[in-house]
Amino acid sequence: MGGIGMPVVNSSLKPPAPARGIDVFVAAVPLTATKGAPQLLMSTAYSFSLSWDLQHFMVLTSSADLPSQVMVFDFQPQDPESIYAALAAISGRKIPGVLQTRMMKKLPKTKCWKVGSCKVDVVDAIHKFNSNWDTDLIIGRHDCRHYTNGLVECLTGKKYVLDRLRTRQTSIA
Repeated sequence: MGGIGMPVVNSSLKPPAPARGIDVFVAAVPLTATKGAPQLLMSTAYSFSLSWDLQHFMVLTSSADLPSQVMVFDFQPQDPESIYAALAAISGRKIPGVLQTRMMKKLPKTKCWKVGSCKVDVVDAIHKFNSNWDTDLIIGRHDCRHYTNGLVECLTGKKYVLDRLRTRQTSIA
């Protein structure tokens, strides 16, 4: 019991401690396109690393304590296989986007790079970031690359991580 001027501390009312030991990764997968020739072209370009710009980027987090629980965060068109989404992308028009959060059992073996460790409470930071993210997607101006760069900066403090990864990838090739 607290006396006058003495704070009463109830351990059940303490805010949760920030998650520690959370590693942050960036992964790339092929862009999704309409079925048929466009989808085949995207997959082929991705497989041969023909263009950095023909990849979809996302942020992944993993804990050393729970390596089988990988959280994935990304931003993409609501209907990435729609021909209308493709036409809007080509013309630079806005299309409805969606923020996604999902689980994976493990980190991808290829095109996945560790970019840092989380400096803040992951759940709180991602919630705040996503609640302020405009979901109108404009390819090249407000897309998965911008989302990935922004979320990585929010979690790790590192800016423009995709630019650094791109430079590293092109200097290796």
